[in-house]
Amino acid sequence: MARPIRIEYEGAVYHVTLRGNERRPIFKTDADRERFLNTLSNSVERYDIRIYLYCLMQNHTHFVLETPRGNLGRFMHRLQTAYTVYFNRRHRRSGHLMQGRYSASLVDEDRYILKLSRYVHLNPIFISSNKSKSVRERKALLSSYPWSSYGGYIGKCKREDFVDYDPVLAMMDGPRRTVKSQYRRFVEAGISDIDAAMIYAKQRSPLCIGSDDTVERTESLYNELVESSRSREDISFRRMSFALDSEYILSTVCKALDVSREALYQRRRDSILRPMASKFLCEHGGYTQREVGEILKIGNGASVSKQLQKISGLLATDREVQKLYNVIERQLKLKERADP
Repeated sequence: MARPIRIEYEGAVYHVTLRGNERRPIFKTDADRERFLNTLSNSVERYDIRIYLYCLMQNHTHFVLETPRGNLGRFMHRLQTAYTVYFNRRHRRSGHLMQGRYSASLVDEDRYILKLSRYVHLNPIFISSNKSKSVRERKALLSSYPWSSYGGYIGKCKREDFVDYDPVLAMMDGPRRTVKSQYRRFVEAGISDIDAAMIYAKQRSPLCIGSDDTVERTESLYNELVESSRSREDISFRRMSFALDSEYILSTVCKALDVSREALYQRRRDSILRPMASKFLCEHGGYTQREVGEILKIGNGASVSKQLQKISGLLATDREVQKLYNVIERQLKLKERADP
């Protein structure tokens, strides 16, 4: 069975969970947890991820994070692989540590991000051994739990460098000087009165957490990506007798558009650079859309498909774009004939 397609784009916010294979522990000691957080911190810096909050439980973890570069898959692959290698070596085991792929639900509404932060931070007190404790005991347990970002949010412990606390705290009303205590009261309110609406929102769709409109919009986008993947993502133009190198193609495109190579990796709403580069990499380089996504650092094949749709529309309606396209096309064909 094919793996479900991930919806990835620049600036997406996700609720991500990792679970142990067959519900087994993924942390056996505090040293394991420390190593995981160190790996998380390194991966956040490497892939330019914004971690808003996290919570480590014995056999699973929760994160709420943002991907400014639209690279959730790469980030999670590195995090899971690096930690699994460590865990297997330390505990003299082999095989899978995690239960398949990670779970990731899009969250694109502030009110759900705030409620989700409460849901994630409350995880330690909702395990079976703590459910029968008094509210006072559970508040104390919550504030002293060392393996989540909650302590940093309420000022109980030092803030961690890899966690971005400000966006969630900015959602609290009232004076800034009291924002930590406001957030503490907000989270503690969920101890005796679980947010049923939040639970329902989480369970309604595996793709996202949000309102009816958000669910409908996300599921529509997912279905488009599935169709795009089936029809286009693995199409290659390598049937040609000669394929140009990606470096030559990109240099030619940038020169014709009078931009630097760095501009290829910058997201600009009205730019034709990425759409043009995508088209020529497919047509003259013989690259699949997956490969083009990696070359241009814009995500998976579905993201490239959107770039190709954009350039096709412009070529049908915009004469200036047509002229630029023809200039690049002639240059690439000359190269192909010169280097058979």
